[in-house]
Amino acid sequence: MSVSGTYDMAGFRTAYDKVMAGWPADREAVTVPTPFGATHVNVCGPHDGPPLLLLPGGDGGTSASWSAQATDLARTHRVHAVDLIGRPGRSIPSADHPLRTVADLTAWLDALLDGLGVGAVDVGGHSYGGWIALHYALRAPARVRRLFLLDPTGCFAGFKTAYLMRALPVLLRPSSGRVRAFLEWETGGVPLDPDWLRLQEAAAGFPTVKPVTGPRPAPDALRTLDVPVLLLLAGNSRTHDSRRVAARAAGMLPRAEIDILPDASHHSLPHTVPPGLNRRVADFLAR
Repeated sequence: MSVSGTYDMAGFRTAYDKVMAGWPADREAVTVPTPFGATHVNVCGPHDGPPLLLLPGGDGGTSASWSAQATDLARTHRVHAVDLIGRPGRSIPSADHPLRTVADLTAWLDALLDGLGVGAVDVGGHSYGGWIALHYALRAPARVRRLFLLDPTGCFAGFKTAYLMRALPVLLRPSSGRVRAFLEWETGGVPLDPDWLRLQEAAAGFPTVKPVTGPRPAPDALRTLDVPVLLLLAGNSRTHDSRRVAARAAGMLPRAEIDILPDASHHSLPHTVPPGLNRRVADFLAR
């Protein structure tokens, strides 16, 4: 666990709540006990709407990252936006039963959905959250009705070397200044929401546990995935080669719609909305 005795948890929570204040007025904060810890979920939308599970990216990402989509998605769906266990947010990892493997992630999400009283769901994931979502769809296909992935990492291709070199100092010695400089470099001048940016800065040094990582899903497994997938890639992503990702995914996913968002970067998603993004996702989920 990365712990700093001087970490300003109160400042993080203030920044978190500032972003969440822009969510729909019916938002409920729910804590779901699981064998791997208490999972914090922000829930909104009609109680009888189809359930939608949203998983954020791993580097400073929280459920608050979905602020730009929450209102639109909650018009038709019962949205469940998750703070990942062991990452920045309000979830609390178990000291005795940490997440260690992809099988653990599957068991965690099963327990989370059971605790929410939800059976099959639509699932959306960004970045590392997309990696988790794709693995879950492969291991628990009966619980995933549709899957949308926003610039997922580690699924179809590796990271660019330049991205890893830029990210390494932020991971090894996080600070608000390094986080801001890294995000400004990756997003290439895309206007960033100031409240979201302050939350990302506040997450620097957050006490975390080692995330579950692993290889990309096996191509043979992806070819058997009988779940509709919407894969939207950031055309200006510095994380990976979006066109290479699109080509590899097209050769492996049998039921995928794939598109490249020309004006988006990896870290500008999902908290900013390129033209047509919300409509594209809503149309996919409405089928």
